[in-house]
Amino acid sequence: MTLSGWLLIAGFIALTAAMAKPIGLWLFALYEGRRTPLHMIFGPVEKGFYALGGVDPEREQGWRGYAVAMLLFNLGGLLLLYLLQRVQAGLPFNPQGFEGVEPSLAFNTAVSFVTNTNWQSYGGETTLSHAVQMLGLTVQNFLSAATGIALAFALIRGFARREASAIGNFWTDVTRVTLYFLLPLSAAIALVFVANGMPQTLAGSVDTVTMEGARQSIALGPVASQEAIKLLGTNGGGFFNVNSSHPFENPNAFTNLLSMLAIFAGGAGLTYTFGKAVGNTRQGWIILAAMLALFAMLTSVAYWAEAAGNPNLHALGAIGGNMEGKEVRFGIAATALFASVTTSASCGAVNAMHDSFTAIGGMVPLFNMQLGEVIIGGVGAGLYGFLLFAILAIFVAGLMVGRSPEYVGKKIEAREVKLSILAIAVLPLSILGLSALASVTDAGLAGPLNKGPHGFSEILYAFTSATGNNGSAFAGLTANTPFYNGLLGLAMYAGRFFIIIPMLAIAGSLAAKRITPEGPGSFPTTGLLWGGLLVGIILIVGGLTFLPSLVLGPGADHFAMISGQLF
Repeated sequence: MTLSGWLLIAGFIALTAAMAKPIGLWLFALYEGRRTPLHMIFGPVEKGFYALGGVDPEREQGWRGYAVAMLLFNLGGLLLLYLLQRVQAGLPFNPQGFEGVEPSLAFNTAVSFVTNTNWQSYGGETTLSHAVQMLGLTVQNFLSAATGIALAFALIRGFARREASAIGNFWTDVTRVTLYFLLPLSAAIALVFVANGMPQTLAGSVDTVTMEGARQSIALGPVASQEAIKLLGTNGGGFFNVNSSHPFENPNAFTNLLSMLAIFAGGAGLTYTFGKAVGNTRQGWIILAAMLALFAMLTSVAYWAEAAGNPNLHALGAIGGNMEGKEVRFGIAATALFASVTTSASCGAVNAMHDSFTAIGGMVPLFNMQLGEVIIGGVGAGLYGFLLFAILAIFVAGLMVGRSPEYVGKKIEAREVKLSILAIAVLPLSILGLSALASVTDAGLAGPLNKGPHGFSEILYAFTSATGNNGSAFAGLTANTPFYNGLLGLAMYAGRFFIIIPMLAIAGSLAAKRITPEGPGSFPTTGLLWGGLLVGIILIVGGLTFLPSLVLGPGADHFAMISGQLF
């Protein structure tokens, strides 16, 4: 470990906190439907979309109507993306002449990008044409991210409104978020990436001669445009197979830092939007503080583990940290930080192979995802995932003070608590259930590269990543099989929509309630005590639920390593 490494981590946390307010104010303007300077450019486009879709932007929906619109919209996107992959051979912008994608992989990829997961069981530059990358993947990167932010807006309205029957208009929210937030900011980021050497072209490849005299064909394509929304939208799907460790996706240290900040931008900003909407920005700041406290703790563990290295290699004279699978251009600290950022924010972009981390270092990204997108999380999904835990925490606080729990002026009753538990239970049921199935079947056991506890970690990581809508891979699992394509697709769908429905029901229930002013007996929800309770509830629920599986995987792997046992 080095001082520069710790300063990098501390500086990144400070930059995240600094950008929360300006991004949050931008999103708050869209939440309220205010006119922005960008309306001069995109206003006619917005009205055109409403006219084509027959949408009345002023007509709001109850939670059921909002949910139905969201489900139909995403189902349409899933079917379209599946079709594009299957007929890829007949589409233009296919300079490599790729054939159509086989059914199980096309299903997996369609579900993956619609659910904002971006799990990739394929190599992008060797499987998908430019047309599918642009019309299918990049479009869904925008729309899945916009869906997440729209859903966060819906839950925020549930807390902010009083005795209301509606929580907004899904079509309006998605359109405004896409046009006025995701599109312009992605364009700006893409231009910065191009200026730093990232390709943006319709060419298929370029042939070159290496220093050894061999000829090599280097894949090209519209990389920068997909890369920008991949990061800002916390999607994570790379144009190239090795994702952000490829120099065309991540050219230098500056783009590496910008990538991490883009991943955290939307999630951090929405915490301030929440505080602004409920009339108390301290509510947003304490949520962000709790998120960053969890992030700092877990990132420190990852950095410590990777800097400590492997004692078995030390015994052979290879002193130093664990460089296997690392991004050697940036070093251990930047690599550990990127791994923690991408799995905290359910992004899935990677600049290293997590399968090559030490057991404890690899456990951190795994545990980040198992906490349920609460550490910044995916755009939108992070906030509403965190607020589900906040409902449980305020329920526990209400038991301690002996009165009916309240949060930001709303009574939290049995219905909200039950729905929160139902949503949170989706993760362990899917992750542990499907991991167990894969661990006892021949088709499942054919996937891991390694045997023993590390092989189990590869299986556990895959279903954790899929259910948590993260999309990063441990990189040691052969997942492009009908068995894994099918099960991981189901895990991604459940992890996205089975949580959203109860969350929207909570939004509708809260919106219908009146505001209850805080009194002398109310539990304060803006101080360090509340922040500590939030962190404690998240760690206890996550720890108690997933501790046995973590012991069987990374835990056993770590003790085997320090005892000198190799697999």
